[in-house]
Amino acid sequence: MSRITSLTLAVASAFALVAGTAVAASAAPDPGVAAAEARVDPVAWTPCNPDPSKPDPGIYDCAVYPVPLDYADPSGEKIGIAMMRRRAGDPAKRIGSLFLNPGGPGGSGYLWATSTRFDPEVQARFDLVGFDPRGVARSNPLKCFTTDEEAGAVFDRMTGVPVTAAEVDGTLAATRDYTDACDRNAGPLIEHMSTENVVRDLDRMRRGVGDSRLSFAGFSYGTLIGATYANMYPDKVRALIIDGNVDPNLRLHNGLEYDKQRADGFELALDEYLKRCGTVGAPRCAFGEGDTRAKFDAIRDHLRTSPVTLPNGTQVTLSSFTSQVANALYAQSRQAPLAASLQALDDVLRQQKAPALTAPKNADDANVLAVTVPAALREAPADTPYSADDSYYGVNCQDKPYPSNPRVFANLARSWEREAPTFGRYQAFDAPACATWPAPARDVERYTGPWNRRTATPVMVIGNLFDPATQYTFAKRMQRQLGSAVLVSVDVIEHCAVGRSKELNKLVTRYLVDQAVPAPGQLLKPDAEAFPPVA
Repeated sequence: MSRITSLTLAVASAFALVAGTAVAASAAPDPGVAAAEARVDPVAWTPCNPDPSKPDPGIYDCAVYPVPLDYADPSGEKIGIAMMRRRAGDPAKRIGSLFLNPGGPGGSGYLWATSTRFDPEVQARFDLVGFDPRGVARSNPLKCFTTDEEAGAVFDRMTGVPVTAAEVDGTLAATRDYTDACDRNAGPLIEHMSTENVVRDLDRMRRGVGDSRLSFAGFSYGTLIGATYANMYPDKVRALIIDGNVDPNLRLHNGLEYDKQRADGFELALDEYLKRCGTVGAPRCAFGEGDTRAKFDAIRDHLRTSPVTLPNGTQVTLSSFTSQVANALYAQSRQAPLAASLQALDDVLRQQKAPALTAPKNADDANVLAVTVPAALREAPADTPYSADDSYYGVNCQDKPYPSNPRVFANLARSWEREAPTFGRYQAFDAPACATWPAPARDVERYTGPWNRRTATPVMVIGNLFDPATQYTFAKRMQRQLGSAVLVSVDVIEHCAVGRSKELNKLVTRYLVDQAVPAPGQLLKPDAEAFPPVA
């Protein structure tokens, strides 16, 4: 997600974040990459109901597991990692635990214990364990503000895709105010948010649940967690699936180039989306009549200079448009609705340019592309406790090295935009906060390689041919960089693939249960189509 998308959605969201409290329990010193195991406290599970609004299924347990805030001082202050497990459906045949991470960084994995992405056999043979990594959601969330009003006063001054000098200057100024707030309010945790520390926590949790080796499935940013674990603790890997892969070496050594290539990935996915839409045509793809590329570019270029006011009075801006298009490319299920929205916006634009035309009947389909102001922020009582967390930057700014001059991002936006006209500027303004982050990559402990340590079981790498957020080239690089890995590919425009292809899930099940490594070079199909035939 882009900076503005992730921050705005986080501030506006209504879900409650339950902070894991610091636990004053001792734990054995972390062994780092040493082969010898050190004793840690077992996880103290308590039965829980993941959805209290429904009857308790009686198969879930929760815990808050203590880990060192600072691994250089393992007997010092502790923070709590919130964990949830779905107990194996067939205890007599239980293999162990399958740890899950949904990515982000900053994604809450706690409720992923309830995931249905995996086949029933996996649910029968493994405890599914979801957790919120340090600083995320329920696990001592990293917070740069004390109230939603403080946050809103800063975030409301940012523009997701700033074009004019005023928008750029205002966004950079607000970003500096944001990082100043982080410096004042986040506390010592902000120094210890790197993926290296998340992996150390994960290894303690593995020992805490009693597993001699790790079974793990990581998605998106979670692939970096998996790759880092495989290289910090190669002899402790049982089975490791990474889906929607980052390029670990590039990400940890050049944040700007990594982000530029992310923009390229979004652009490749968009181009393929428009081609497939045009191939099936209307009505299967509502935007499929005529030249889909030219129509899309005309909408985007219009928005560069002025918003579009819809009949209901809301406005579609370049920022809202770009973020909504990016969001739809993440999942096939959103792509037919996106086509309807694009066609509605195109119709509104044509009618506004030629008022004699009849007002489009489908105009409401464009509403999703419009700017929406979170009403909760405007109507919240004074001093509403800050309901988000700032782990997205807490991790990214520690893992990815960036220049310390925020103006670099604005200068690069122009050149990136020429190569990636829809997403270049959008991606260039994802990380200016890292230029002034209180604990940047150059000042903290982080794992930067090597990436080629061999694991007993090869890592299963999964890549979609047109993954927008982590382009397919990243998956190929991940496979090459790891010491022992096999790549399985899926022909789909979507971010991550497990649970979207029965063929793939069969391979995943056999890999997790039997440690049967898939044959390399397989290209699979998804179960569903983005634009199914019209009945």
